[in-house]
Amino acid sequence: MAKSFFEEMGGRYEKQGDYLIPCIVLPAEEEQLIGTWGQRHLDYLKQYRKVTYTNLLTSGRLNTYLADIDRQAQERLEWLVEGMKQAQDITEQLKAENALEWTGQIQKFRFFLKSQLLRNPNFLL
Repeated sequence: MAKSFFEEMGGRYEKQGDYLIPCIVLPAEEEQLIGTWGQRHLDYLKQYRKVTYTNLLTSGRLNTYLADIDRQAQERLEWLVEGMKQAQDITEQLKAENALEWTGQIQKFRFFLKSQLLRNPNFLL
């Protein structure tokens, strides 16, 4: 019997009942923590970029990719908060004098930036 293309490429089949099922194993991938932004990007890939999602998944690079996206987004968010602190003149002196006011201002900046992200997921990237 002639070999199928799958067998020629090094694949093999496993017989289950009357059927031959291809033995497909995903490559091992390093476990990495994926934060909020990585999870949101995963949802975006699944919904709008299915081919990219499938390619990353089957190549074993999905977790690494999502962890990198999450890290970049978090760094960008911190950079934007720092820029807003400078623009609004929120200094370390204010932090020393009135920690509650300083914390409120920082949280206001973070809330604003996160609300912008909900409306436009590509805002950070």
